[in-house]
Amino acid sequence: MSECTHDCSSCSSDCGERTEPQSFLEKPNKMSSIGKVIGVVSGKGGVGKTMVSSLLAVSMQRLNKNVGILDADVTGPSVPKAFGIKAKAEAGEFGIFPAKSKKGIDIMSVNLLLENDTDPVVWRGPVIGGVVKQFWTDVIWKDIDCLFVDMPPGTGDVPLTVFQSIPVDGIVIVTSPQELVSMIVGKAVKMAKLMNIPILGIIENMSYYECPDCGKKINVFGESHLEETAAAYKLPILAQIPICTDLAKACDNGTIEDFEGDWLNKAVEAIDKI
Repeated sequence: MSECTHDCSSCSSDCGERTEPQSFLEKPNKMSSIGKVIGVVSGKGGVGKTMVSSLLAVSMQRLNKNVGILDADVTGPSVPKAFGIKAKAEAGEFGIFPAKSKKGIDIMSVNLLLENDTDPVVWRGPVIGGVVKQFWTDVIWKDIDCLFVDMPPGTGDVPLTVFQSIPVDGIVIVTSPQELVSMIVGKAVKMAKLMNIPILGIIENMSYYECPDCGKKINVFGESHLEETAAAYKLPILAQIPICTDLAKACDNGTIEDFEGDWLNKAVEAIDKI
């Protein structure tokens, strides 16, 4: 008999020390009712992941779905700002109630718990990971058809916590046109595959700028490498969002729910089919 390596997944022996793979999934609040969970991720910061998360939520709600956003970007929370939410989250006997946007999207973010929006979150990784778990286990997500998780950039502590503790049905990867970003996308793709999380596709933000006078598309950040990046990882392209000053103003003014745009129709259809 060969020496035990303690790796039960690759061993056919039926010994007394054999154990089943351990699941780290956390149960949601007893009063929660959640349909599908979609993560919005990026390999680096500054590509507009929060804006895409917000637009996806708005677009999904327009299909008469009950939608929520779990803001897992604890050190850089900005979802409440995009929706113009100033009220704080409230706690009750059975858990924490998310804030509601003007049109009824449920939102939970650390900024809804801080006294001042500008207070920094100076916490270490394990504490941040614990807060993200609590946003899943302690918050009452009632009658939610689709919960979007706005992830922090990168492949570190918090994305790992989300993938391990929350049953994510699929992720959308947000990128931008620079060639450097295609390398970063590869890191996000490989992490998702390592964690067995389905990838729905790629959304390119700041893809181009359309001249308001002649309609010409200007590649502000150079030629897009989206098609070759998507082909390299065999992923569908879900959207190419242009640089849009009206959209930027809507985020800054907290009126993103009023913005009209059809760039994310294909992405929403992919999510709705899950």
